[in-house]
Amino acid sequence: MGAKKQKMWIAWIFILPVLLIRGFTTIYPFLSTLRNSFYDIKILKGVNEFAGLGNYIHAFSDKKVITSIEFTLIFVVVSMIGHVVFGVGLALILNMKTKLQRFLRTIVLIPWAMPTVVIGMAAKWAFNDKYGLINDLIRRFVDDFSLSWLVNTDTARIAVILVDLWKDLPYFAILVLSGMQFISGEIYEAARVDGATKVQSFFKITLPLILKNVVTLCIPFTMWRLTMFDLVYAMTSGGPGEDTALIAYRITTEAFTNLNIGYASALAIMLLIVMLIFSALNMKLVSKMES
Repeated sequence: MGAKKQKMWIAWIFILPVLLIRGFTTIYPFLSTLRNSFYDIKILKGVNEFAGLGNYIHAFSDKKVITSIEFTLIFVVVSMIGHVVFGVGLALILNMKTKLQRFLRTIVLIPWAMPTVVIGMAAKWAFNDKYGLINDLIRRFVDDFSLSWLVNTDTARIAVILVDLWKDLPYFAILVLSGMQFISGEIYEAARVDGATKVQSFFKITLPLILKNVVTLCIPFTMWRLTMFDLVYAMTSGGPGEDTALIAYRITTEAFTNLNIGYASALAIMLLIVMLIFSALNMKLVSKMES
């Protein structure tokens, strides 16, 4: 055996435990979930029968699932638009040459560093009508203001989206800022000499050069939005009714509250397919931007 092949075998021996662990924690759960999605498994009723595509068909007529899908789409679209618009704006602020630059870049990450469950529980108190922080601040400008944020459907959804933005927006902005750091100052200097304003420099120089970075960041951030569970769990528990239950929260409820394993598995597979399609489209978009 040659020295090159021997080194190759040694390398495979070292990484084999990692591959086995990864396979056990990823491939096996996926295959098990795929198999369960074709069965009607209700632990409380002692049911374990082959259902074929029954779970998948039922999902399209389940009002709770349809409501979850509706809010998930609203949540993902509005949240990502907010991340892009305000994230780029915050990155521009953090990129300004000021004495407080390092301080601002440090404290801006505090919300992102906090556990989501803790933020969700704090937000639940903050949006309380009687003694919450949000209404208290508004009452300082509007007398006798009263709004039960988490009781009404529209305001509860707005509150969830705002809290999500408050938490993850700084991290998005820092990543966009890292892309801005690679833009040479000489380009801005040349534009300034040619008479370009700061607004023109942003749209003609900054935005085109960071666009690929922003689009690439949208992929994982969208995936995180699609699979978000903990914020809704801690803040609204899916209420009022089922109006703020994201699809990941619905899957968790079906699996661990209702113990409807087969149906939850089918919903999980459907969500996986959506995520794979979205990822493929985004990767195709990124590849087109590179060419």
